[in-house]
Amino acid sequence: MKQKNIILNGIAASSGVAIGKVFILEEDDLVSVQKEVPADKVNKELVRLRIAVKETKEDLKQNYADLNRMLGENYAKIADAHILILNDPMIGKEVIDCVKRGNTAEFAIYTVVKKFSKSFDAIEDEYFRERKNDLIDVAKKVTAHLLGKTKKTLADLEEDSVVVAKNIVPSDTVSMRENVVRGFATDLGGKTSHTALVARSLEIPAVVGLKNISYQVKQGMPIIIDGNNGIVILDPTEETIDNYKREYEIQFSTKKALEQLKDLPAVTVDGAEIKLGANIETPEEIRSVLKHGANGIGLYRSEFMYLSRTSMPGEEEHFQNYIQIAKMMMPYDVIIRTIDLGGDKIAKLGLMEIGREANPFMGLRAIRFCLKYPEIFKVQLKGILRASVCGNVKVMYPMISSVAEIKAANKILEQAKEELRKENKPFNENIKVGAMIEVPSAAIIADLIAKEVDFLSIGTNDLIQYTIAVDRVNANITHLYNPMHPAILRLLKNIIDSGHKAGIDVGMCGEMAGDPAYTIVLLGLGLDEFSMSAAQIPHVKKIIRNVSKEKAKNLAERLLACGSMSEIETEMKKFKYI
Repeated sequence: MKQKNIILNGIAASSGVAIGKVFILEEDDLVSVQKEVPADKVNKELVRLRIAVKETKEDLKQNYADLNRMLGENYAKIADAHILILNDPMIGKEVIDCVKRGNTAEFAIYTVVKKFSKSFDAIEDEYFRERKNDLIDVAKKVTAHLLGKTKKTLADLEEDSVVVAKNIVPSDTVSMRENVVRGFATDLGGKTSHTALVARSLEIPAVVGLKNISYQVKQGMPIIIDGNNGIVILDPTEETIDNYKREYEIQFSTKKALEQLKDLPAVTVDGAEIKLGANIETPEEIRSVLKHGANGIGLYRSEFMYLSRTSMPGEEEHFQNYIQIAKMMMPYDVIIRTIDLGGDKIAKLGLMEIGREANPFMGLRAIRFCLKYPEIFKVQLKGILRASVCGNVKVMYPMISSVAEIKAANKILEQAKEELRKENKPFNENIKVGAMIEVPSAAIIADLIAKEVDFLSIGTNDLIQYTIAVDRVNANITHLYNPMHPAILRLLKNIIDSGHKAGIDVGMCGEMAGDPAYTIVLLGLGLDEFSMSAAQIPHVKKIIRNVSKEKAKNLAERLLACGSMSEIETEMKKFKYI
């Protein structure tokens, strides 16, 4: 008897539950079979290669236009990255040289891609390690043109389809019909893969990194995607389908109920109003931000402007990007975090003197990089300053570890202001400046840092892992990564109290802020602003509107007195909302 309920574990890339039928997205393959090309046929082979590259380039340009129309310019840069790979002179030369040695164009592409793939595998950073998949995708497209192949696309989808593939690339995405795809499941990818980014943007459940799901499914097979837990169930039993249908109905009704909160304030039952902001990476996410009732942008990650390109963005590009967001979010705040990238990534944009670091997460990154290269920093600051004339734009420095860094950054900010004055370019002279508290040293001296800035924002993702000394992506020790650790609670209390004593607000933009399990505790600790993924805002708002701040404060006080996780769990279980 055929096995039912085949459960596969992967990476939860986009939340939600999807029930449907498998649509296998077939993938082009590289050709690894070597065939000798006679010397008198080599030029003909080079012509074949040149034509295939040209046809691929036309496809990618169309992908850019389609992505731009569908998801906006920043997502269209995904296709731009593929064009850059196709135009890479080093890769191109190696393929041509391989053909000249008497190999077919297909085999030359396979050989060169295999060589460069090994280089990507050695990169520690997840985002750039996954760009190996971009290289392979481009190579497969050129190979498909060489072979004259066509394949099924997402334009062939039927109702209730769940797309299963080795990987989903921009050219696949743009052919998708809206409201047909129920979910994604892929062999490859992580939380920063293109599949994950697109799925979250479209609010479609997705599980990635499943290794070999594309080999385990058949066209039309029943499938369940559990994007909340990173689980895929193949050929589920009727009982399992019924259970997930109930979960889907609960999810749907909960979503509808939460939509009613969109225009209501986040106010506790005893009258304390809390600000709820959204974390975004691109202007295209603003639609989702407004749809979910955010009171502003608590964190704009400006790094997206530096990725998938070969040159630094200029002042005008910064300005146009930021002013677009400021205008769309008026009259709400927009907090722009200055570039938080490591030197290993920036080196790809021309600063080749920066070598590969053994531990880039604790190396030359964020504010450290900006202070080392003030001219690059200043260009971004001038763009932010110019955008500040439209809306309530604020600037925030990441990975601050000392007061000296704040003072040095503010000095460069003043230089940027002076240059704009000389250029007669308007800006807000009194733009608010904040610091991200995400390393233990900053948390300990939060009282000193608070005297130098207009607001504080807590980045819990790094603060927790650095404080507890636990790598949150290491499967062996992820159980140690706990936001409710007594040391973390005490650090958070110190940061919030330090800010309040200095007369400034304290927000949080780490993952902890968007997790409803911690909302009451953070409220009780005195947090002024929660910033999170837009889709999480209604969930957090509902909790805030149903709890007494005084009760939450009493709970926080009891938790701060606990010396162990078991004591904290006991106190949490005893808590009554009102």
